[in-house]
Amino acid sequence: MKNAPRRFTLPTAHYNSDGQLRRVGFELEFTGLTISETGQILQKVLGGALREISLAKSVLQVDSLGEFSVELDWSYIKAEAAEEGENPSQWLELLSQSAALLVPVEIVCPPLSLDKLVVLTPMTSALREAGATGTESSVIAAFGVHINAEIPRIDATHLHSYLRAFALLQWWLVDRYDINLTRKLSPYIDLYPEAYLEQLFASKDPSLDSLFDNYLEHNASRNRALDMLPLLAEIDAERVHNAVGDDRIQARPAFHYRLPDCHIEKPEWSLVSAWDSWLIVERLAAHKESLEQLTDQFLTMSRPLLGVSRSDWTDVIDQWHHDLMSE
Repeated sequence: MKNAPRRFTLPTAHYNSDGQLRRVGFELEFTGLTISETGQILQKVLGGALREISLAKSVLQVDSLGEFSVELDWSYIKAEAAEEGENPSQWLELLSQSAALLVPVEIVCPPLSLDKLVVLTPMTSALREAGATGTESSVIAAFGVHINAEIPRIDATHLHSYLRAFALLQWWLVDRYDINLTRKLSPYIDLYPEAYLEQLFASKDPSLDSLFDNYLEHNASRNRALDMLPLLAEIDAERVHNAVGDDRIQARPAFHYRLPDCHIEKPEWSLVSAWDSWLIVERLAAHKESLEQLTDQFLTMSRPLLGVSRSDWTDVIDQWHHDLMSE
């Protein structure tokens, strides 16, 4: 008998500032299937109306859920085509008809309320059974899962809590979840620099303005394991675009968590696995006492020029997590 699929655990903060259940969007990268095959699988599992936008993109509209986008990584194809001196459209047509090993297919799910995330588990199961493979299928491409979790409330207090929680956990999360070496070496999931951590932790009650300034000073890039630019752009898009100058930044009231690997080919894996790693950030962000204690401990452990020992700090978080799970 198969084990029952694991369910999405609710975060401590269930609701947004409007009193509605918070919403979460997932982005899933994998290979082994074509755009057409992927769209048909989603339609079979979720229902809805499927239409082909181009050779590189299809859209599934599900009335009760929203729009699921299925697309190839066009930027990667264009770069490869330019290097080879070929017409990008020829490459695109070829790749859209085959299960490309280097170019990921990406599913961008609509923001779903917490009570509807359960529909994503049969979706990933069907993709796996059809031959989808994830992070470990390529030693070059850094396939992963992105989680766009709506912030409970957009204010300085919540931003500061979540930033500190992730910054305190970032080294531990990489080790605990054994992030793939290719992805760790890629520029796509860079961690916050330690200079930013010290600045962040030294501010006990920062204003929204100072949080903006400090983040953009050290992290003016989309390539962060926790990319705050979409959320900051929701607050002040002009300020973000002036600092970063990247038109791919899309404003939304959500964190853009990019760290988890995609292991869709493994029977025991689902998006719940990726969600669980973000849930630890949620729990720490909601626990003021732990936030204060760990923040003070980090600053105490900092050494001139050398900073904080990563291995020693991982031991600290191991103990905190053990105590959390024992409650």
